[in-house]
Amino acid sequence: MKRVAIVGGGVAGVTAAYELAQQARKGVPLQGVLFEASTRLGGIIETVHEGEFVIECGPDAWVTEKPWARELAEELGLADEVMPSNDATRKTYVLIDKKLQAMPDGMRMMVPADLDALDQSELFSAEAKRAYREEPGRAEELRAAAPEGDESVAEFVQRHFGDEVLEKIGAPLLSGVFGGDVTKLSVQAVMAPFVTMEREHGSLIDALRTRSVAASKNSVFTTLRSGMGTLVDRMIAAIPEDWIRLSAEVQFTSCGEEGWLVGTARGVERFDALMMTAPVDVACSLLQPIDAEMAPLMEMDASSAVVVGFGFPDAAKFSIPTGFGFLVPPGSDSLLLAATFVDQKFEHRVPQGGRLMRAFFGGKAAERLMRCGNDETAAVARMELARVLGPLPEPQVTVVRRWPRSLPLYAVGHLERMKKLDSRVRAFKGLWLLGNGYRGVGVPDLVRDARAAAREIAGE
Repeated sequence: MKRVAIVGGGVAGVTAAYELAQQARKGVPLQGVLFEASTRLGGIIETVHEGEFVIECGPDAWVTEKPWARELAEELGLADEVMPSNDATRKTYVLIDKKLQAMPDGMRMMVPADLDALDQSELFSAEAKRAYREEPGRAEELRAAAPEGDESVAEFVQRHFGDEVLEKIGAPLLSGVFGGDVTKLSVQAVMAPFVTMEREHGSLIDALRTRSVAASKNSVFTTLRSGMGTLVDRMIAAIPEDWIRLSAEVQFTSCGEEGWLVGTARGVERFDALMMTAPVDVACSLLQPIDAEMAPLMEMDASSAVVVGFGFPDAAKFSIPTGFGFLVPPGSDSLLLAATFVDQKFEHRVPQGGRLMRAFFGGKAAERLMRCGNDETAAVARMELARVLGPLPEPQVTVVRRWPRSLPLYAVGHLERMKKLDSRVRAFKGLWLLGNGYRGVGVPDLVRDARAAAREIAGE
């Protein structure tokens, strides 16, 4: 019987345990033990159901074009729950000079597919619009200038579209997803499809125009009707109860001829394989004594996030613009990173006539709010939303979540560093590194990697 330790019960850890359990059901002789330091599984995926409001405390969806989360949902019997975002009314705003300015229709991140829609936009100056218009004509020059190695997101966007586009769209979009400084973020790690577009077409606008019509018909985001937490709950239900150890913080790991040893306050256990799915900071400290060269490759900055959800019983009491929400560029007067108009982004999120909004804080604002109580944090969030949207009524439901150092920063050179890290990991029999610090931060990426690793362990 092969014994597998899984250290960390976030999305990657739960998925790994679920896949191992599936393999065991097929007759593979293995047993998994999932160690989680806290009292619950799922990491930053958590859904609160209160008064008919469905409030996500972490990610509210996955990117539709990545298939792995959807495949898992369907396998778990959740096909009827899979639900697209309301893209017919998809509009995202940017807070500029204390006013919400709509991003032009047909944008894929900071790249427009429709230059006519761009002309109608009040978001950009005439100079920025001209930079967009001229980009296709610079295709050969851009392709020739594309560096062989990595560069920052800021350098990449500036080369194509200039400073204004970076400041108004590039920085807030990528800070919202990756929580990082665009002058440090690796373009190869966080915008790989755009790097490929540049190498093939030079012009990103030309490349986007050649994409299939079918791809543009899909909704951008997909979620579950009852919330993302259902995905985790269904997986947990399929994992043997005696595999799960809650409130079981791993204090050390070691590797020797006898295999892997994992120590908690309850004692030391031996395993044949170790799936390290803990946050990258924790993973780094646990593996440092095993391989001093591995740890420096795992050291990376990470940003914290604070999420505040407000459920209002009567949407008629205040108005918001039609769309999915707004982004706040760095250096703005607002403490917010972004806000989502949840009931407009997805169906089945509120009681009849209700309204649901989420406020996000990152960077220094999040670090400050980490030290505040829930009431103070909620009051700050409500005040910041009201500064943008006007006075807000008393919410019926308020949910506050803090996610310390939850978004690892993929700095320039990240992919090269991961190659070196992989070669160090391969030197140890039965070791896997999984989670959002390595090969992607989205739920589909975590699902893909965890299932592939579990199948590899089962097939050895």
